[in-house]
Formats: sequence, C-alpha cells, structure tokens
Amino acid sequence: MLKIGSHVSMSGGLLGAAKEAYSYGANTFMIYTGAPQNTKRSPMEKLKVKEGQAFMKAYGLDDIVIHAPYIINLASCKEDTYQLARDFLKLEIERTTEMGSNYLVLHPGSFTTETLEYGTQRIIDGLNEVITEDTKPFICLETMAGKGSEIGRNFEELKAIIDGVKYSDKIGVCFDTCHVHDSGYDIINNFDEVIAEFDRIIGLDKLKVFHINGSLNVRGARKDRHANLGAGEDNPKGKDHIGRETLYKIVHHPAVQGRPFILETPWLDKKTNLYKEEIAYLRGDDSEL
Repeated sequence: MLKIGSHVSMSGGLLGAAKEAYSYGANTFMIYTGAPQNTKRSPMEKLKVKEGQAFMKAYGLDDIVIHAPYIINLASCKEDTYQLARDFLKLEIERTTEMGSNYLVLHPGSFTTETLEYGTQRIIDGLNEVITEDTKPFICLETMAGKGSEIGRNFEELKAIIDGVKYSDKIGVCFDTCHVHDSGYDIINNFDEVIAEFDRIIGLDKLKVFHINGSLNVRGARKDRHANLGAGEDNPKGKDHIGRETLYKIVHHPAVQGRPFILETPWLDKKTNLYKEEIAYLRGDDSEL
C-alpha cells in the first residue's frame, strides 16, 4: 500500500496531527515537534502522544516523519550556533523517539563564510557527537536546492557526510522533488537515471523518506520554492514547473516503494490547502486537481 500524507499541524498535539492527516485521506504524515523557526518546545506530556498513537493505530496511520527545525545549522562556523544546533538536534532525536517515529529529517546546514569542506566536516563532527549506537530514528539528510551555501545540493555532498559518520547505519536521506529539480537534476525526463545515480553514489537502502512537491522554478534555478502539484498560471501561489504527471510517476516508481511520501505543497490561503485532492490524485483515486 502506498504510504502517503502531508505536513500537518501539531497545535493539537500528536492526536490533533493524526486527526488532521486522517481528514485528508492520508495514512502517514509529517510534523515538527514545535515551531520550525525557533527552539520553543512544549513538554512532551502536553503533546497527547499516547492518545495520538492510539488514534493512529485505530485508523491505520503509521510510519510518521518528524522534521527537525530550520534553525539547526551544524555547518556553522559560529561556535554558539554550532553548539545550539548540536544540543537541539540531540533533544529532537529524543522527542522523535518518544513520538514513535523512525525518521528525523534534517537540513544538513550552510557553511556561510567558510568553505564546503569546512562545513561538511563540521556537520560530520556534530552528527558524531549526537548519534550513538543506541540512536533509534534514522537521521535523514535532506536533498537541498543549492540556495546560497547550502550543503546537500547533490548526491556526492550527502555521500561525503554519510561516509564520515561513525554510526552511518543511523543515517538516511530524504529526497525532496522540488529541491532535486531546483538543484539541476532532470527528474521530469530522466527520473530512472536520477534514481540510478542515487543508487550508485549513496545506495537506495539509504533512501528513507520522500518530500513530494512541485516547483515554482525551472530546473537548476537553485531557489527552493514549492508549488502545488501541476498548478497552472491561475494558482495564487504560482505555476508548477515539474508537473503532476511526473510526481505521480515518481510516487509509483517500482524502485522507491515502501517509503513515506510527504506533501509540503503551499496553502492557497490561511484556511485552504489542496492536501486532500493531491493525496487522492497521487493515490490514483481521483484524476481531478
């Protein structure tokens, strides 16, 4: 069975997140354990974890994904930023474990005023400080669009990090379709070749999670702006340059089955998203978007 869902809110704890996901017709979902832009976190006992897990079991939701906050930058040359990133990642690993998730998605980091080599080693050092042989969730390094000094804009950069981590069996990859497209890979015409290249360089066994997103940009733009699946010029958030047919083919590609596929497409306004329609389309239940 296709594992598909979207990013959902944690404002009602894990129970509220699970109910929101179920309302979209999802059987998995992704959450942040708090606001992605800061370190403010509610105590776990307030997040209705047991109630959420009971709802998930009753309604067939599982294999959920946790996303680490954007403020974690293990590649930073600033010691206070690096220490915050390391310490907060350790906390997020603990919270992910308590949530019962096997996947913590992490943006690798940006080297800012330093070099790619410096930033890569900094990430490796940080991961080696927080990952132990007892770490339960996979730390899933996300493929990045190549904006600014982001690390992870190609498979080789992710491989360099993985090779340096002592407990590399605890490291996975989250493949973001928008980011990979924006970084220059041709997933529209040559997804077979792209996924074969991923397998050669990193290995499909490391591919744990997919983010399924359209892109507002042409291939290679290195901008990272998500679009609704197949959105046209009339969509208030802009036109998708990947196309829903491409994303449907990716979700159903035989080489990548069994992973959670998570939508992070834009809300049209503060009250309206297309998650239910997009999930139905990708599942094959509905041809209309």
